[in-house]
Amino acid sequence: MAEKRLGLGVIGLGMASGPHARSLKDLAHRVDVRGVFARDPARRAAFAAAYGFPAADTVEALVDDPALNAVLILTPPNARADLVAAFAGAGKHILMEKPVERATAAAEALVACCELHGVTLGVVFQHRFRAGSLKLKQLLDEGGLGAITAVRLDVPWWRPQSYYDEPGRGTLARGGCGVLISQAIHSLDLMLSLTGPVTEVQGLAATTRLHKMETEDFVAAGMRFENGAVGSVTATAAAYPGHPEALHLECDRAAVTLKAGTLTVDWHDREPETFGEASATGGGGPMDFPHDWHRALIEDFVDAVEQGRPSAVPGRAALAVHRLIDALLASSAEGRAVRVEPAA
Repeated sequence: MAEKRLGLGVIGLGMASGPHARSLKDLAHRVDVRGVFARDPARRAAFAAAYGFPAADTVEALVDDPALNAVLILTPPNARADLVAAFAGAGKHILMEKPVERATAAAEALVACCELHGVTLGVVFQHRFRAGSLKLKQLLDEGGLGAITAVRLDVPWWRPQSYYDEPGRGTLARGGCGVLISQAIHSLDLMLSLTGPVTEVQGLAATTRLHKMETEDFVAAGMRFENGAVGSVTATAAAYPGHPEALHLECDRAAVTLKAGTLTVDWHDREPETFGEASATGGGGPMDFPHDWHRALIEDFVDAVEQGRPSAVPGRAALAVHRLIDALLASSAEGRAVRVEPAA
């Protein structure tokens, strides 16, 4: 496959589709978009015309296309199970938007389905591909920062009520929970990819008076990590007008701050260093960010399929953040510290 383009279908053409479409245009030398599908024919036609992609009349047309090697699933998580079963069963590799599913058990079932059929499954956690994130990962892997002793994660985002007025938004039926799985999941996944597993949490989840919604828009918790570090997390969609998310790590040799993609390293024994570029995330415009992170993630997925290796964010690894979210919500509901279920 290395000498030809990857045949790809796209299903789900909502808010998340823009950065993916721009990325696929950039990667036209490696990816052949075979068809795009949404249930609404007008949306399907408009999207196809806007980006120059062919429209697919049905999901079945994509499943049955012998030149289609993989599918990008951008639907809400409550519309994934049948799609994953159909494409994995046909031997098509799958890249899907976060979260994997609404509940962890359902997410595990999708991962198991892909493993059963031997197809590559990747999950879109694009924050791992920011320049600052990649540099921090490198510094930690090389050991120059020393051990992590304390962690602080702050996700002070804003969503107006109009965001939750869209049918299904902020509901258990469509999303599974609120700010944790819809917004903070990106920062939580990035944190886990850098710090390693959380073993215990004690938290509070609530819905502020700023929103009318079924699920939570505010969460605060303390955390214990497998490596012995302690930490805290605060996540909200009720911090007007929205502020950049920030991950702070206190390490043996430096304090590091990863804020909206910019990494600052305050060394104990030399001058500070800064890496990466700031980006606008957190405000009321959910898609106000560049698409280069998506492009890097999609290109890694293409490489993974071609090379027969796992993607940078494989499905089973993505389950870790689901288990952490479960523990945070359970801790709030039960009013006690809760152990985080370890990876299977």
